[in-house]
Amino acid sequence: MLRLVLPKGSLEKPTLQLFEEADLPVRRSSEVAYSATIADPRIDSVRILRPQEIPRYVDEGLFDLGITGRDWIDETASTVVSLGELHYSKATARPIRVVLAVSAASGIEKASDLPAGARVHTEYPELTRRYLETHGVDAEVTLSYGATEAKVPDIADAVVEITETGRALKAAGLRIVDTILVSYTELIANPAACEDPEKRHAMAQVLTLLQGTLEARGKVLVKLNVSEADLDRVIEILPSMRAPTVSKLFRDAGYAVETVVPKAEINVLIPALRDHGATDIIELPLSKIVH
Repeated sequence: MLRLVLPKGSLEKPTLQLFEEADLPVRRSSEVAYSATIADPRIDSVRILRPQEIPRYVDEGLFDLGITGRDWIDETASTVVSLGELHYSKATARPIRVVLAVSAASGIEKASDLPAGARVHTEYPELTRRYLETHGVDAEVTLSYGATEAKVPDIADAVVEITETGRALKAAGLRIVDTILVSYTELIANPAACEDPEKRHAMAQVLTLLQGTLEARGKVLVKLNVSEADLDRVIEILPSMRAPTVSKLFRDAGYAVETVVPKAEINVLIPALRDHGATDIIELPLSKIVH
């Protein structure tokens, strides 16, 4: 039913891991193969291509569904339907930022401080040109094929580059002047395919699996028993998505309580629960959380 295209390069590994965890494992003949399959009745075919190209191919109808970054959607000015953000990137769950950066030693504090004819190197020439035009800057924008941050100040006066933390730019002696775009990974669809009710329903189901998997990351299910006398004390310190589930145990033996909590807090929470009277505490991993 759906022709799916997934990103190659830095997003490839985390994307394939996400699909594996979402019970949509991608299978291909080798790690360098561009064609793949997913054993799911909603997905007919899978290709793995550069994320820079994916918005345009989805726009043109070569694929029904794809994963790419908001940065490449805006760079290519493609007409696609964004079905939803997927909060993961190559290293973290944070978005990447497309930023304007200059030498830390320069006196440039904002985009409009760039002089006429400034040399700006970037992997996003169209996005950069539109941004500089809105700030009244007449610059010489040049496509960069990588190592962009290394080109200031000898080859470029400024760069437009992506960053997750800003550390690499700072290490290269650059200072961020402005954030042009905050870019999450997105599930995008061809507008015509979205008009097909069967395809749109299949797309929504795939999105549910992917977002449910991401929602479950970093969370665990905690189950415990507690006496009636200690119940309020335990509930008071117990985090939850909405409210803990509390059930009466057989023969008035107290209560069973369960809730979802951040994994990062569990090392503090479990001892505290025991201190407050909880017993039989169990921590369980989660695969998906679907609201």
